[in-house]
Amino acid sequence: MPDDASTSQKASAATRFGEGFVMDAWYVAALSPDLKPGKMEHRELLAEPVLLGRTKAGAAYAIRDICPHRAAALSAGKVRTEANGGESIECPYHGWRFGTDGACTAIPSLTADSDLDISKVRVRRYPVVEQQGLVWIWMASDARFDGEPPEGPPVIPGVVGGKPKLVDHLDYDIHIDHAVLGLIDPAHGPYVHQQWWWRTTASQHEKTKRFAPSEAGFTMVRHEPSKNSKAYAILGGEPLTEITFRLPGLRWEHVTVGKKQVLALSAMTPINAGKTRMNQIMWSDHWAFTALYPIIRIAARAFLRQDGYIVGVQSQGLESNPPLMWVGDADQQARWYHQCKREWQASRAEGRAFVNPVKDSVLRWRT
Repeated sequence: MPDDASTSQKASAATRFGEGFVMDAWYVAALSPDLKPGKMEHRELLAEPVLLGRTKAGAAYAIRDICPHRAAALSAGKVRTEANGGESIECPYHGWRFGTDGACTAIPSLTADSDLDISKVRVRRYPVVEQQGLVWIWMASDARFDGEPPEGPPVIPGVVGGKPKLVDHLDYDIHIDHAVLGLIDPAHGPYVHQQWWWRTTASQHEKTKRFAPSEAGFTMVRHEPSKNSKAYAILGGEPLTEITFRLPGLRWEHVTVGKKQVLALSAMTPINAGKTRMNQIMWSDHWAFTALYPIIRIAARAFLRQDGYIVGVQSQGLESNPPLMWVGDADQQARWYHQCKREWQASRAEGRAFVNPVKDSVLRWRT
């Protein structure tokens, strides 16, 4: 783990870099179109088996995808309609049924004179909120948590132009900590993303950027895009961009060109300790995203898969669990991420508010 003298010396295994997850937090579980009315599907999220579904009335829900009877996957069963009109999931093994709130509604093998109170039989319910075309799931540290989260998921600025213009995802064979660093690393672009429309190793120059603390993370404050980032030229005018990172693994770039906007959201969700899903979504009301859609789509997919390739190369080296080096201002965002994660975990363990360790800063690097 890179040296980080500014954080607590009482780090546990859960706070070592490349281990543990940020809990008591909202993660992107799915995109709204992924969940069809009356259907359900299995997902692994943070190493937990989760059944994601949508009722026929349109409400998204999530419960633990294990029947407490014999551990069969509930998602392999059927959706049933109860006498009261509610929907339930029927286990494929013995027909036990559970409502979308996790409460047991039927155990067919029980006789009429059974005194078992089936209302006390439950599977874990995960709070779900659907907004801005995203399905968010609250992953609590306490598996017995059955209330409502203290705050809702983030509302991200720049979700304009109706449905997303671009949607893509890629699964990385890497822990979320390492995956996140790819989101906030400014120095890999000329080497991983060598394209004429982005930048090359020959086009590098020194850059100075101002950062400020923001909700559960930090923000590169609004500025003119770098001159060697040619992709912004298609927007015309005088674009301004602001880049925000927020725990547990969200990065969004909000570009304004006069009254027009572009939003690129990258949302990292751990599948398990060794695999992370990267969701990439873009919204815009700028004409370029209609007129040049085929070109932009090809470019965006290439960009994401270049990241996927280098993560694959990195994962081979990480199998040896080597010590890592963080060098200079180019790696300061990596330090901030690690500090924020450790502070989040400490604040939850101590029952207090999160105190953002990031301070207003000016960083300089070459890329």
